[in-house]
Amino acid sequence: MINEKLPKIWYGGDYNPEQWDAPVWAEDERMFKLAGIDVATINVFNWATLQPSEDTYDFSGLDELIDRLYKNGTYVCLATATGAHPAWMAHRYPEVTRVDVQGRKRKFGGRHNSNPNSPVYREYAARLAGKLAERYKDHPALLIWHISNEYGGYDYSEQSEAAFRVWLQERYGSLDALNKAWNTRFWGHTFYDWEEIVVPNELSEEWNGNRTNFQGISLDYRRFMSHSLLECYKLEHAAIKEHSTNIPITTNLMGFYPELDYFEWAKYMDVISWDNYPALDTPVSHTAMTHDLMRGLKNGQPFMLMEQTPSQQNWMPYNSVKRPGVMRLWSYQAVARGADTVLFFQLRRSIGACEKYHGAVIEHVGHEHTRVFRECAELGRELELLGDELLDARSAAQIGIVYDWENRWALDLSSGPTVALDYVKEIHSYYDALYQQNIEADMIGVEEDLTKYKVVIAPVLYMIKPGFAAKVEAFVQAGGTFITTYFSGIVNENDLVTVGGYPGELRKVLGIWAEEIDALLPDMRNEIVMNQEWGQLNRSYSCGLLCDLIHSEGAEVLAQYGTDFYKGMPALTVNRFGEGKAYYVATSPDAAFLRAFLATVSAENGIAPLVSAPEGIESVQRVKEGVSYLFLLNHSAEELSADIGTGERTDLLTGKKCSGSTVVPGRGVMILSDKQ
Repeated sequence: MINEKLPKIWYGGDYNPEQWDAPVWAEDERMFKLAGIDVATINVFNWATLQPSEDTYDFSGLDELIDRLYKNGTYVCLATATGAHPAWMAHRYPEVTRVDVQGRKRKFGGRHNSNPNSPVYREYAARLAGKLAERYKDHPALLIWHISNEYGGYDYSEQSEAAFRVWLQERYGSLDALNKAWNTRFWGHTFYDWEEIVVPNELSEEWNGNRTNFQGISLDYRRFMSHSLLECYKLEHAAIKEHSTNIPITTNLMGFYPELDYFEWAKYMDVISWDNYPALDTPVSHTAMTHDLMRGLKNGQPFMLMEQTPSQQNWMPYNSVKRPGVMRLWSYQAVARGADTVLFFQLRRSIGACEKYHGAVIEHVGHEHTRVFRECAELGRELELLGDELLDARSAAQIGIVYDWENRWALDLSSGPTVALDYVKEIHSYYDALYQQNIEADMIGVEEDLTKYKVVIAPVLYMIKPGFAAKVEAFVQAGGTFITTYFSGIVNENDLVTVGGYPGELRKVLGIWAEEIDALLPDMRNEIVMNQEWGQLNRSYSCGLLCDLIHSEGAEVLAQYGTDFYKGMPALTVNRFGEGKAYYVATSPDAAFLRAFLATVSAENGIAPLVSAPEGIESVQRVKEGVSYLFLLNHSAEELSADIGTGERTDLLTGKKCSGSTVVPGRGVMILSDKQ
């Protein structure tokens, strides 16, 4: 439970009354009650109001707001307001604004424009967080601290360049070690003085986003910038904890956001929170995978859905509204996959600037007689009905899928073998193959305990971090099943190739070595031809993108390539290693292969689908104190049936008893408990 003051699924979202005049506030409070709103996230971008000048602070408006909300029955998620520095700060201290990747100095404007390595920014941000904590630490309305907002963006200023050199000295200890790690003998890059090192931007090593001459340098700069922004968070965290020791602290993450290593950030967050903004055409399995990743950041601990829109976004090319029932459906998808809150951005629509067309519980018309408000109020009623029943329920998945931000950075920065390689897309292809068959999986990091799982899947694990290969070997030796793919085991943590044959440190457990890696053009395909029928795999399948040309070193060849000069070479292998098995998928297969392959491996390991259901039904299970909660989510507009087995379950939303074939209405939700 995030905070025992409110023992239910929190319901509410971002509230910015400073953008409105006082007469509107009373109407907000009336409508909050109608909608079942019990939490407001406040003070997110309020720094300029709280600190109108360098030495002046004014908390009177915030005092009044928190008291008023609490009197109305609304608790607060209190932000530190440091996501946008005041104009006076940028004017008086120009160093606080960033320098972009092209070397251009920013002026005041936008948000997230603060240089994370500016001593001035760090001092004022931590000071404000401390003052807020000292003032509100004992306020009964306070549920959780919310530091800054959606951290992100890199800086290439002189301050960051100097801090980068210090970070490198701490990481490598000597220039000799750094030169070796970066392979600086290439292109005459040997450094003889720390001051010779410059930031890798478009004035030095990089161009067109992730293109770079020196992967090691650019990879370390991404690590450094993630570290720099995390240091800003940690400074505010420490300032809060100095006064407020019993209130949890979070900051809102952004799913698969590429710039920050969220597994490292999670170590310093009491609870994970994130902002979920899928488009109308985003695959629902991708959203499910992202929820699972957020749950996986802290070893399966439930998370906060900090933001979603009640209706539409404002920043996509096409900002479609959510169709009737979709907001409720997607809210429960988050709850099913570990969310203990359902919060929106925003509670009332802004009337000016870039977010005035972003959806809200209270629309511009200003009253409750809208479709969106009615749907929000109905969801609020249901969450009140659920109470604390689902709080802290956990996943019981027996399959883990490995995702690693540093591996993604290294792949994105790679100078080959194909521009079409998209790490998240390849991860999703494996996740989706399980999702479509109602087989559960956790998203995990490389530091996770693998022994929790029967099967561990690590697609395109290009970078092998110290100790991970040994952990995989121990997992398989003890009876686990490990699956990895083409272009894995290629480099170490410094993006230096592990020589002696691909897949490097994974070669022993996989029982194969890869001689070449063929990159196929977008319109080129090859075939995976099964040597014999195995489980659900019984024919040939299409493949593309990359094809590893591999040789067996003890592994059994299950399938071969069907065309090109490497026809007959292995495309799918399994190596028996100790008590377990290690599979190597040497290419990027079509969806039919992945569904059949993963269904077969799951069955071999005694892992069954949660339900038998047609496409459109999503099933998820949370478990708490021996009670199973089976969520059935119908993403189709038409009613569909799912076979839930013979045991009787009770739908928490309707009280209906269910077993066997169970009808789920179009865009409907059922939460089936097996509590007796």
